[in-house]
Amino acid sequence: MLKRNRMMLLALVLTFVMILSACGGGNNNANTPAEATNNAANTATDTGNATDPAASDAIDTSKEVKLKMIFVGPKPVDYDSVFAEINKVLKEKINATVEGEFLDWSDWAQKYPLKLAANEDFDLIYSANWAGYNDQSLKGGFLELTDELLNKYMPETVAAMSDVSWDQAKVNGKLYMVPQNRGESVEKMILYREDLRKKYNLPEINSPESYATYLKTIAEKEKGVTPFTPETGDWKYHNLDRVLLKQQNEWNMFDLDLPFAFKLDDPAGKVFNVYETQEFKDLLVYYKDLADNNAWSKNVLNSKNDHQADFKAGKTASITHNNGTLGALMALMRQENSPYEVALADINQGKKKSVAISTQNGTSIHATSKNVERSLMFINLMQNDKQLHDLMMYGISGVHYEPVGDDKYKALDKNPNYTGFSNWNFNSPLNRDNEAFPQEASDFVKNWESGVYHYDLETFVFDNSKVKTEIANVGNVMLRYAIPLEYGVIDNIDKGLADLSKQLKSAGVEKIQAELQAQIDAFLANKQ
Repeated sequence: MLKRNRMMLLALVLTFVMILSACGGGNNNANTPAEATNNAANTATDTGNATDPAASDAIDTSKEVKLKMIFVGPKPVDYDSVFAEINKVLKEKINATVEGEFLDWSDWAQKYPLKLAANEDFDLIYSANWAGYNDQSLKGGFLELTDELLNKYMPETVAAMSDVSWDQAKVNGKLYMVPQNRGESVEKMILYREDLRKKYNLPEINSPESYATYLKTIAEKEKGVTPFTPETGDWKYHNLDRVLLKQQNEWNMFDLDLPFAFKLDDPAGKVFNVYETQEFKDLLVYYKDLADNNAWSKNVLNSKNDHQADFKAGKTASITHNNGTLGALMALMRQENSPYEVALADINQGKKKSVAISTQNGTSIHATSKNVERSLMFINLMQNDKQLHDLMMYGISGVHYEPVGDDKYKALDKNPNYTGFSNWNFNSPLNRDNEAFPQEASDFVKNWESGVYHYDLETFVFDNSKVKTEIANVGNVMLRYAIPLEYGVIDNIDKGLADLSKQLKSAGVEKIQAELQAQIDAFLANKQ
């Protein structure tokens, strides 16, 4: 349905563009993308305002609308100035303005579901698979986005987005998100202080063993520097697990709030409990050794530290995150002439790497929004209008960045004043790449993308509606019993695992596993 409408719309728009060109008319937007599809998208967007009598399917925007959107991450220092510019353009194009509310990284995980549960008054919200998109969709927090709504209010997005991306964003066959329209690698890497590795003549960090050597040496010899600082948040697994469980063993975990995984190359998709594996027990021994050697803070379970800020300030010697985030941090530190030499490490070289599905970043509309139509038009502009996309993603030209051609930018001194929050939901083919993005980070991405592993369950979505209570109970057990084990604060690993297993069974873990496996079996049967 979407595909057919998309092709018909694109043909009509391109015809309209040619007519305008022949008459000497055209797009008022001075910044147009190179691709014909995006040229058509921008032209249609600019002429689609109801105030334009030439619009073929006019939408009434005569009433001014004030939208409110929830982002995750800290409020940018220059929020007021950038969003003032965004609102000037929005007012001209769709007679709307937008106000952002920001949930800081230290407490977003608690506040995000409360915003939806309390039915607060807002229109749009950043959404993502890692932020409970499936769960919130099933709970009714997000509005269902029908083909009719999409085709009418965001035709350019429909034309540009692949069917695969739309399908990946569906929950029980229904759509509750406009996903990002640009893929990305989300495999976790390690960013570390290369100057300290050289200072102590340590081996290259390219394996779990060499990384452990680095951490323990820093703990012993570099006073005042924490060897590793984890990302804060209500995580059931920490980022090192993504490296040392997921990557190392070539597993995939369906949901970081559940203890289940499957082997990437298993055609049967057999689910197992991560906590019952020998691999997990071996990793706990690894973690216990690191904890006993002061590889992280004794207060790690209660820490609210910003791991990126601590690394930038030289307070910690290593952190984990995805390639794009770490590369951007490296670029910023080099731009600011940081006294620290930094480098990236892949400690699972040769292991299967995957790419993020479209729901890694997206935008959802609050189920109680009173401004659905204008909200969709807003998302459509942010993904397809070059002027607005640049403002939302990079700030003000000449203040926060300088454009470099059509697809790159140079970060200026005030660039840090407009970073760190979730504008990634508007990722699209219009994205610019930072010309200072480290070559080594780009090389890692190119190497991974050349051998991306696609697996049968890549687009599987778990419907947890039958086991919601059990999932909540299991999540509480993971936080109380599993996280202390993972940070090495439980002396007796065997007893800790036994206690964890007992509590998980009482919480209903086996019921969840059975339901998950049944849905996987049905999904795989339908693919044959």
